[in-house]
Amino acid sequence: MIDHRNISTGHEIPTETYSDQPYVVQTDDGAWLCAVTTGAGREGQGGQHVVTMRSADLGRTWSAPVDVEPADGPEASYAVLLEVPDGYPNAGRVYVLYNHNTDNIRQVIADRDAYPDGYCRRVDSLGHYVFKFSDDYGQHWSPQRYEIPLRVMAIDRQNPYGGALLFFWNVGKPFIHEGAAFCSLHKVGGFGAGFFTSNEGVLLKSDNLLAERDPSKVRWETLPDGEIGLRTPPGGGPVSAEQSYVVLSDGTFCAVYRTIDGYPVESYSRDGGHTWSVPQYRCYADGRRMKHPRAANFHWRCEVGAADGRGRYLYWFHNHGGRFIREHPQRRSIGYEDRNPVWFSGGIEVDTPEGQVIRWSQPEIGLYDDDPYVRMSYPDLVREGHRFFVTETQKDKARVHEIPRALLEAMWNQFEATAVAREGLLLELPVAGAAPPAAVAMPRLPKFLERDPGRADYGTKDLRQGFSVELRFRLETMRPGQILLDNRAENGQGFCLQTTDRSTVEIVLNDGRTESRWACDPGVVRASETHHLVAIVDGGPKVISFVIDGTLNDGGEFRQFGWGRYSPHLREVNASPVPGLDLSDMRRPAGQPPQGGAPMLRIAPDLDGEVSLVRLYGRYLLTSEAIGNYRAGRGLG
Repeated sequence: MIDHRNISTGHEIPTETYSDQPYVVQTDDGAWLCAVTTGAGREGQGGQHVVTMRSADLGRTWSAPVDVEPADGPEASYAVLLEVPDGYPNAGRVYVLYNHNTDNIRQVIADRDAYPDGYCRRVDSLGHYVFKFSDDYGQHWSPQRYEIPLRVMAIDRQNPYGGALLFFWNVGKPFIHEGAAFCSLHKVGGFGAGFFTSNEGVLLKSDNLLAERDPSKVRWETLPDGEIGLRTPPGGGPVSAEQSYVVLSDGTFCAVYRTIDGYPVESYSRDGGHTWSVPQYRCYADGRRMKHPRAANFHWRCEVGAADGRGRYLYWFHNHGGRFIREHPQRRSIGYEDRNPVWFSGGIEVDTPEGQVIRWSQPEIGLYDDDPYVRMSYPDLVREGHRFFVTETQKDKARVHEIPRALLEAMWNQFEATAVAREGLLLELPVAGAAPPAAVAMPRLPKFLERDPGRADYGTKDLRQGFSVELRFRLETMRPGQILLDNRAENGQGFCLQTTDRSTVEIVLNDGRTESRWACDPGVVRASETHHLVAIVDGGPKVISFVIDGTLNDGGEFRQFGWGRYSPHLREVNASPVPGLDLSDMRRPAGQPPQGGAPMLRIAPDLDGEVSLVRLYGRYLLTSEAIGNYRAGRGLG
């Protein structure tokens, strides 16, 4: 089975060895123009430069790269593109903006705790911010580059050069508002542990870039007003970087950016970027903080809802972080890890007394790689009619992927979802209002792996199948070892849901060779309360997640990850049939599997409580579907 969330199924954007920030604009001649930072070495090594290429078939194939800057010149890095839209004198002109080490500086003063001799020799995040332009849709670039003046602020004056040499880079896409062009920039306070020791975000605004034909006459100002850029919330860490901006329907700017605090930060500007609201950690619509490591997290405006006229948005992040990072300052550099899988959240504009804000859905897995150490990041969103595509890079290969429209709609509609998912439903109990029986014949679940006869070595064929288990239940005690569901054979092969000694519910998966397990977050299942639980086993990224009472577990304050990985070697969780099943013996002691017979599903064989609803699906459910199932059972609208 092909899983289009697997990044290997995407269309590659050709680069050299290093590949970063594959950003796209759609030019007036109908092509996609992509700028990428590349080089023959790795990130930050000599020869790093900017190239562009064009695609006329939605990113399937690309033209030969065109150098914006040559590989044998000073480092040129982290380019973003802006095309002037119709209605402006420069309509059709494309600008490329990027870092340039114009002075060919080879080392800079750095913290000795990270650089024993006191110098950092990676020099791709300093120097001058420049632009070139193209009047033929990126087929050629102006021979001359033009510098964008950067206002010196407090973070610059505090660097080892007192602001005479500026440290910075940019990953945020430019945007246009009320006739002005805006470009993000991330100021750097110094180099040390974790590479950048401090960051702040600013906006570069030009009021005449869209109209002025002579690029030497383009004006720029640095926002926000004052000496301080976008930072973390009060009490947060020193890193506030990689700001991504969207403009809401009422003209409000919204910025989201990365930190080392375990959470992404957002801030709103109601006056065109001159001043900003007090930064806050980004939250879901239910008020819980979203969790995210030290990685790019971008949001994009997608479209306007046909029914309500409100803007729809997409957010890219990684759904983990929290106290693991905040309570271990010495591990802050580790925050760069675990950018796989990518999670998406859907956003919808809502009105507040201060102006519009974005309400964010609970997330869905959007992209993944089979190797959990592979990190994908620095995406871009491209819209073609009603179709949406994202680019991404692992610093080695850049690719294009189409996002299923149904996934976007599921997230945008999640706030009102009340229907029970029917696709892939294998079992539903009770029937006609009757209480679930003690045992029923177990439906056959999809296999995860099988032997591939098409391979010369008859090796593994990953079917990328999954399943989901849904329960409504009540526990009178949290005694460990209580079995809610169990289909296991005598050898342990199969799956079960059971309570643990941590007052949680876990799912156990066993194929007779390999066993995996993952539990829900502590504290979400409580004695003497009725709960709704969906355990989702996703055979694409090999991820187990729990949605309890309509809330996707994210680890809370207890752990960095709310979702967990199961073994990629797990073949299936169907119990092998053996003869002699005695149905009268279904309520045996906790943990004791059936002694024989056709595969059966035991329901609450040893439980201080009751199970009142069971559903089994032969596929992974979306988070949004699990929420809809919960709300349907609650009669919520």
